Amino acid sequence: MDRLLLEKMDHHMVLSILNEKLRLECDNLTTLVSRYELDTHWLTESMTHIGYRYDATSNQFKPRA
Repeated sequence: MDRLLLEKMDHHMVLSILNEKLRLECDNLTTLVSRYELDTHWLTESMTHIGYRYDATSNQFKPRA
């Protein structure tokens, strides 16, 4: 997963990729960010922008309630 490519993609596509990586490869957001050398601020801001937040209990990005 290329960070620069992700930053150019539609945020909804990024959401799908992130949730898949969380489901199949990473136990939590910290591992995901570390493994793929992602910028935590960019990641959370991008997901917030489309109305999603990280839910640690389910280990995925979910719509904000």
